[in-house]
Amino acid sequence: MKKTILLLLFLSVGMLFGQEATHVRLSSEAEFSIITCGSGNELYSSFGHSAFRIKDPVFGYDVVYNYGTFDFEADWFYLKFVQGKLPYQLGRANFKNFLRTYKYEKRWVKEQVLNLTPEQVRQLFDFLENNYKVENRDYKYDFFFNNCATKIRDVIKENFGDEIIFNENHITEEKTFRGLIHENLDDNSWSSFGIDIALGSVIDKKAPPIDYQFLPEYVFEAFGNATMRDSGTPFVKETNLILKAPETAKANKNSILSPYVILSILMLIVLVITFLDFKNNKRTRWLDAVLLVGNGIAGIIILLLWFATDHTATAMNWNVLWLLPINIFFVKKFFSKAQECRELWKHTAFLLLLIAVVFFLWIIDFQQFALAAIPLLIMFTIRYAYLTYYFLRLEEEV
Repeated sequence: MKKTILLLLFLSVGMLFGQEATHVRLSSEAEFSIITCGSGNELYSSFGHSAFRIKDPVFGYDVVYNYGTFDFEADWFYLKFVQGKLPYQLGRANFKNFLRTYKYEKRWVKEQVLNLTPEQVRQLFDFLENNYKVENRDYKYDFFFNNCATKIRDVIKENFGDEIIFNENHITEEKTFRGLIHENLDDNSWSSFGIDIALGSVIDKKAPPIDYQFLPEYVFEAFGNATMRDSGTPFVKETNLILKAPETAKANKNSILSPYVILSILMLIVLVITFLDFKNNKRTRWLDAVLLVGNGIAGIIILLLWFATDHTATAMNWNVLWLLPINIFFVKKFFSKAQECRELWKHTAFLLLLIAVVFFLWIIDFQQFALAAIPLLIMFTIRYAYLTYYFLRLEEEV
């Protein structure tokens, strides 16, 4: 008897979440909400999250539709992820299970109940259920223009079009895409450093107000400021704080493991060795090999992100000027005998010129580079300057 009851219960739950939209009854009390979640401690959760929630207290239906999922079992998962070719999906889950994750991660959750008629609730529900079908749920993800947050706005616009007016008067300051990203990151964090190295100048242009909505917080503000065209009433009829949690604490800027500290220590080590080389009129070859290999590999990665992926934000990345891919091909020559590497001053002088170009691009705001890269830029400048001097002296001695 117990087995029969458990089986019936299992089948009932399965039917609830597996049936087609046309078979799900909704009462006149069913409501749709926009769910906005606070940022977390990991990079993937630093920008928060957005989702739809439908709640019907009459039939006990409480489900979240979430455009931020993907299939870990997909073929070549990691390769597709890096290339920007991994399809993201619309997911569906019980709201209690969804909320449990954010409670565990100590992240706040807010809800904006939408001012929709029962007919509009049904329309939006049918749309999401159809979108959730296996053949429809995948979509091409883009961090800025097609993510879990922008999908919320796009779905509403697709279903209700001009019925909803999204006002933009809550945007009072022009910001670049990079500036918007940095609102959620500590400048002296490895996440911030990595993003500024990997993403190109395309994100240093001013973002139109509508494009602020790649961040969930701005979706929250946009919907809170939206109105119904016919009546002028707010599109959000109620805002609730479902889960209260402390804001994500920023890392200590003076941490011994922060980029500024680690890279400054590296810079000091290289400068000390360079000073000793200058004093003793010699060159530490292993140091040059390490610097050139590391520099070249970083440059190759930047080029691959630029040309070999579908990521739009990694294009036009002028970090490739000071992280130069061809450096890796000069390593062998740097180990040559003195008379065979005399002309290397031309290469090191060229590297100095490229660093000067980087600072120029930075000054004119063509591209904003990582602040934590300053110790590296100083380090390479001093080392390249010494190598240019050293190789020129070799040429003069001939």
